[in-house]
Amino acid sequence: MTLHGAAARRRTGVALAMALVLGACAPADHRGQAGDGPSRLPGVTATPSPTPSAYVSPPFWCPESGLRVRTRGSDAAMGLRALGLELVNCGDQPYRLKGYPALRVLDEQREPITLRVVPGAKEITPGFDHPPQQFTLQKGERAVATVLWRNLVTDSTVPATNGAYLLVAPTAGQPVEDVDPDGPIDVGNTGRIGVSAWKKADPPAPVPTQPAQPPAPSAVPSSVSPPDIRL
Repeated sequence: MTLHGAAARRRTGVALAMALVLGACAPADHRGQAGDGPSRLPGVTATPSPTPSAYVSPPFWCPESGLRVRTRGSDAAMGLRALGLELVNCGDQPYRLKGYPALRVLDEQREPITLRVVPGAKEITPGFDHPPQQFTLQKGERAVATVLWRNLVTDSTVPATNGAYLLVAPTAGQPVEDVDPDGPIDVGNTGRIGVSAWKKADPPAPVPTQPAQPPAPSAVPSSVSPPDIRL
């Protein structure tokens, strides 16, 4: 190997090393990787996702009337539907109550559906036709009732009815509230819905307190002295 050739190889190696160093120092284009901010241009926002059509019950709040109506969940068995209602006196004044909840069912376009409301639900199922009793709700006390219907189609020429929204007032003539029906109000083509009378709810049972656990005994009682072992 000649001196001229060795010098040329050294120059080539130095140039290659400098190129590698400069390449490592250059900022990499990693836009779009996890952890980066939005890659869209400033002022361009994403299209918002559509809001769900199903009703979502809002957090607890107290209307000006001091009465709050809400649902307690539903149950379905053999075509019979039962939806629990709860009336809470969240105001500062006692409230005297006697009668049935006032109901109004709406379709998906929030248009009223013509249904016959059966007080006591006698034409739908037995056991909910107790007559209304007068009672007073103090602040924080509750009353309960049940909405009942059957998913029943008796005439194929009559379209089935499905309600999507439920409006409830404590009694007729009072302001209504939009409550969560916990699913479709699928009354088939019966054209009716039933409701029981309000009754005062029992106060919640107190939570039992756990008795304090005694300390666990030690492995060797302190009153027993170790045996005298002699070799």
